[in-house]
Amino acid sequence: MIADVKKAAEQKMQKSLEALKTDFGKVRSGRPHTGLLDQVFVDYYGTSTPINQLANITLPDARTIGVTPWEKKMLSPIEKAIRDSDLGLNPMTSGDMIRVPMPPLTEERRRDLTKIVKNEAEAARVAMRNTRRDANAQLKELLKDKKISEDDDRKGQDDIQKLTDRYIVEVDKLLQTKEAELMAV
Repeated sequence: MIADVKKAAEQKMQKSLEALKTDFGKVRSGRPHTGLLDQVFVDYYGTSTPINQLANITLPDARTIGVTPWEKKMLSPIEKAIRDSDLGLNPMTSGDMIRVPMPPLTEERRRDLTKIVKNEAEAARVAMRNTRRDANAQLKELLKDKKISEDDDRKGQDDIQKLTDRYIVEVDKLLQTKEAELMAV
């Protein structure tokens, strides 16, 4: 029973960590990457569709993202969707390809992005602590129902605390890496 509680807690913490990695991927650094446009949706015949399902996204050079739609008539809707997104990008159409130059980040914007990243990391830490609280509540319930002993309860809580500490260290490592990436010029 205690193993089930620990396993469930670990799975929830792992999911929180994966969500944090996904969120960090959306915060752009000075370098372009194709995942940056994953959150951009285009109106495709009345359906909001992710851009990566309508076009091929490439990196033609170190400062540009290239978007090549599979249908020529989707050029202007895709360009408009990228421009209207909150990414601060200014796409340009050249032939049958949309070029999205990545402007260099200003020092002020880097600091703002660092604050955003810190807030996301703190939200992940809170999620980990909430998972710990829920797991400890499950252990208390098992103890109350006399399904486990007090020693098992204490050991289970210690194990869950160690698990929480381990995942919070992972969050801190991810945060340090992302901050270094953002502040690199």
